[in-house]
Amino acid sequence: QVQLVESGGATVQTGESLRLSCTASGRSFRDYGVGWFRQSPGREREFVAAIARDGSTNYGRFVQGRFAISRDNSKKTVFLQLNTLKSEDTAVYYCAADEAGSYARLSNRYQFWGQGTRVTVSS
Repeated sequence: QVQLVESGGATVQTGESLRLSCTASGRSFRDYGVGWFRQSPGREREFVAAIARDGSTNYGRFVQGRFAISRDNSKKTVFLQLNTLKSEDTAVYYCAADEAGSYARLSNRYQFWGQGTRVTVSS
């Protein structure tokens, strides 16, 4: 079992940056793959990025180099750096953990979810 808490969401202007954090409690965090998803009103949950237990990364097609995912196992934390933010990036961002350690794009591959952190980008 692992519990996840997201932080770092805020209201920013178009073009600015944010760094989101996903901090885990529980054992063996380094064995989990961790993904970030986002959801905005009226839209389905969307894959943003994921990092496998070996550090391999995977990104949603819309990211186009603007975001970066990383992990610090000593702090049991995964980071999502959001750069050059656009209004369409406005959403609640969720992190999720996969016991299999993968960097899957499908949300049903993840067993544990945080409560989300809100990002609002205003123009």
